Amino acid sequence: MKLAYFCSSISWGGLEMNHLRDAKWMQERGHEVLIFCVSNSPLEKGAKERKLPIINIEKQKKYYDFKKAKVLVALLKENEITHFIIRSNEDMSIMATVKSMLKSKIHTSYFMAMQLGVKKTNPLHTLRYRFLDLWIPPLNWLKKQVQEMTNFKNKLVVIPSALDLSVFKSEKTKGELRTKLGIPQNVLTFGIIGRFDEQKGQLLLLEAMKKCSAKNFNVVLLGEPTINEGEIYFDQMKRIIEQEEFKNRVFIKSYREDTLTFFKSIDWMVMATKAETFGMVTIESLASGTPVLGSAAGGTPELLAKKKGGLLFETQNAVDLAKKIDEICIQNIHYDSSDLMKIAVVYDHHLICEKVEKALNLK
Repeated sequence: MKLAYFCSSISWGGLEMNHLRDAKWMQERGHEVLIFCVSNSPLEKGAKERKLPIINIEKQKKYYDFKKAKVLVALLKENEITHFIIRSNEDMSIMATVKSMLKSKIHTSYFMAMQLGVKKTNPLHTLRYRFLDLWIPPLNWLKKQVQEMTNFKNKLVVIPSALDLSVFKSEKTKGELRTKLGIPQNVLTFGIIGRFDEQKGQLLLLEAMKKCSAKNFNVVLLGEPTINEGEIYFDQMKRIIEQEEFKNRVFIKSYREDTLTFFKSIDWMVMATKAETFGMVTIESLASGTPVLGSAAGGTPELLAKKKGGLLFETQNAVDLAKKIDEICIQNIHYDSSDLMKIAVVYDHHLICEKVEKALNLK
């Protein structure tokens, strides 16, 4: 059997990273994989870095690109592909066209990375989904969305996104890691990781900080503004820090590949996005032994396992976020790091790959 990980995206984010990680892990488990990606895209660069075999494609139109579908079918036949795997919903149309041409000769799978914004029960969506053999939502709330907002009738299996848990182990103390990150010792510290823009919620945390009664905590913002897009938002962040005289309490740090240093340096990770579909940083924080103060929407409540992994605040509500921060500071709310790490065990990539193999009938 041969697995094609198809992705026409020319962006580089969690979706693309997870696609490559999954492909690499499946390769390491002895499966033949091929990455189908656009030439000179970040995805191609990532695949080369991981030494994954690549087939270059041209980016197709979102709908009804029959010409490129025929080219793709020829490539799939030539490379004897048995399983066609997509993660971006923009690839759903070409996947359906390929399946209609190859029928039972190929197995099609969609690893859901984005929630459904509106109902997808019209005839065109229903027809498209009919050509999908397997739909994999990463959480139960997304499975419910598929059941209630589509007419999909084929195989539906919940399989979470995965982590290599070995990456989240460190022998260094919190003090050593704080020195490495360049932040003060012995101060309760909250942190957000991610690009500086409205979606990640850095301004929401700063607004909440202004409203807090407690003053005995610091904030670390790890990331960078999106090139040519995020400068205005970044300027707003800096303006609040200056106006509120937060410069000795808010520390802006450039993004680093060594995210473990960040997670283990802080005391609480703040997931402030409006509704994260599946927050990888949430399970990365838990795997690092750090609790999460998260928005009560999207996949975060389910990931926190009924608050065993942290606390929730009302989405987009700076007042409620401030209230929760005050509770943590005043009541000295603490979570045992080993208990948090146990929650993350279910996301171990070995266990997740076994579930994928079973769902795809690879064993």
